[in-house]
Amino acid sequence: MIADLKPYTEYKESSQAWLGEVPRHWSLLPNRALFAEVKDRDHPDEEMLSVTITRGIVKQKTLLEGGSKKDSSNLDKSAYKLVQPRDIAYNKMRAWQGAIGASALRGIISPAYVVMRLRNVDDLPSYFHHLYRTPQFAKEAERWSYGITSDMWSLRPEHFKMIYTPEPPPDEQAAIVRFLDWASGRLERAIRAKRKVIALLNEQKQAIIHRAVTCGLDPSVPLKPSGIPWLGDIPQHWEVRRFKTSVGFQEGPGIMLSDFREAGVPLLRISCLAGTEATLAGCNYLSPKKVRERWSHFAVKPGDYLLSASGSTGAVRRASAEVVGAIPYTGIIRLWPKSRTIEMEYLRLFMSARPFAEQISMAKSGVGIEHFGPTHLKRMWILQPPVKEQTEIVGEVRNATAGLETGISRLEREIDLLREYRTRLVADVVTGKLDVREAAVRLPDEAPLDTAEDDDDLGDGAEAADEEAVA
Repeated sequence: MIADLKPYTEYKESSQAWLGEVPRHWSLLPNRALFAEVKDRDHPDEEMLSVTITRGIVKQKTLLEGGSKKDSSNLDKSAYKLVQPRDIAYNKMRAWQGAIGASALRGIISPAYVVMRLRNVDDLPSYFHHLYRTPQFAKEAERWSYGITSDMWSLRPEHFKMIYTPEPPPDEQAAIVRFLDWASGRLERAIRAKRKVIALLNEQKQAIIHRAVTCGLDPSVPLKPSGIPWLGDIPQHWEVRRFKTSVGFQEGPGIMLSDFREAGVPLLRISCLAGTEATLAGCNYLSPKKVRERWSHFAVKPGDYLLSASGSTGAVRRASAEVVGAIPYTGIIRLWPKSRTIEMEYLRLFMSARPFAEQISMAKSGVGIEHFGPTHLKRMWILQPPVKEQTEIVGEVRNATAGLETGISRLEREIDLLREYRTRLVADVVTGKLDVREAAVRLPDEAPLDTAEDDDDLGDGAEAADEEAVA
């Protein structure tokens, strides 16, 4: 059905770079004609909401449950803004990253956010929700945002109102929303199926790693008690050592946003640890002069590994050559060997296995900490075979998991392609490049998914997609 979609028969020039041509019968209006800004305050007892990048407007408690985020909202919420169903709300500082959406909920949001209400009761907020979460609108929001650096860009209400937006007839908005809900549901089901397979392959990989880093490669080797209840017996010739005796570590400095620059020495963010190696993807920059004066001793060196302090699994990334000399931001811990008795690739494997993850859980339990750091690493234990055996374990694990890694990479690429296709499809439909009116009439009724986005919990991503403060 999707493959049969065709363009409209007649178009007109919108004179808006982010839209191009739009169907001739669609209206094109400045947002001041479509929306009125709402500043309804003094509702402190309403439920807190958050405007997220990946899911739009959600209950704040949804973000807080089972995550590392904390409630940073003010105790006095009298200045917070009321959001009602059908309202459009956005985070001024992150509208250009997609933190905008239509609300199906009633609640309050940060006074720094913006609430807009449709003037025409026949317009569907769901249509504008899809439209404003496209990459094309994100670029337009970026064009209208102002600030010293990208982390300080702000889309002010007066500038949002100057952006021109297409307005299809209400019945066509309904057809667009119905079609996109159906198409997104089909694509999300396919993505979820692939993520479940990835989860199973990761379980197999973790089982191989766990067996190798806790029992070694020779099942006939005599065992001895480790002396640690949660670890059990280990090979007789292995050592149980404090992490700090074998590995050096240092958390990156806290740096003010005002120190960020458009160019200079790279400042590594959590997003830089998203791949198999640490890279400069998503980094900020610092003044070389300030780095020399204040932070040069934090710089990444050849052979270092980097650990996300906000992670829950101990995922470690090798520092690629391009990040040597970069400064890790607070929340990233730089690791290096203190002696020749530790093979860092073996350490990376051990830190990805259950024995280390359990220590992280114990460090975090009951104390309400947002992340673990150097203080906790000092108290942690590692299993340390002879260095020759560490190298053999690394090689054997690499060989044993190569097929699994290939399968995981292929599935992740397929998911990326499905997401890219979904993004392009949504953009083409909401901007009128494809006509879905006839297709929407023929759609079967399908049960909606539990959530509007594919299930992130089925993966093992390095960080949460939503970086905004919960406020």
